[in-house]
Amino acid sequence: MEKGKEDFISLTDMVKGFEDGLVLIEKWLRNKNTIEFTGIWEEINNPDFNSPEFGGIKNEAGINSFTLSVKKWITKTNAIGIIAKTGRYRSGTFAHRDIAFEFGSWLTKPGIQALSDKRISATQRRRKRPVEIGLEPAAHFSKSQLPNPHRSDQGASHSKRAKQITNQLCICQ
Repeated sequence: MEKGKEDFISLTDMVKGFEDGLVLIEKWLRNKNTIEFTGIWEEINNPDFNSPEFGGIKNEAGINSFTLSVKKWITKTNAIGIIAKTGRYRSGTFAHRDIAFEFGSWLTKPGIQALSDKRISATQRRRKRPVEIGLEPAAHFSKSQLPNPHRSDQGASHSKRAKQITNQLCICQ
């Protein structure tokens, strides 16, 4: 869709393949990061943007009872970057391409996060035991494995013996 010389993309079409797709648009719009992004976009591109009203909306964002629809956003702030159209043909929520790309990025983050979680989980299953980072090598050993300064057969210093045991463990994994 074109409005003036600008391209507008249907957010409604973007969420068609998602469960509860239309709800995703309102969830995204209520997000504090989204409100900040769209507010900055409007301040740059819209000379009639109602910045004081935007400030009030931004302060409310994040509160559990906060709700924001596209129509409410447009009415309160005089926004031009997001449009809600009703009717029989070409109805839905449309956004300027800059805002639509931001929405698309937000929409794919859960998918990327799920993929990342699966990779981490698979890596941990392949390991015999979790790797503990930030602990001194001696913290991983039982008392019988630690060097005993009273034993004559251990000529190595405590730290040298700990390094030897650490190297043995690293080779085994």
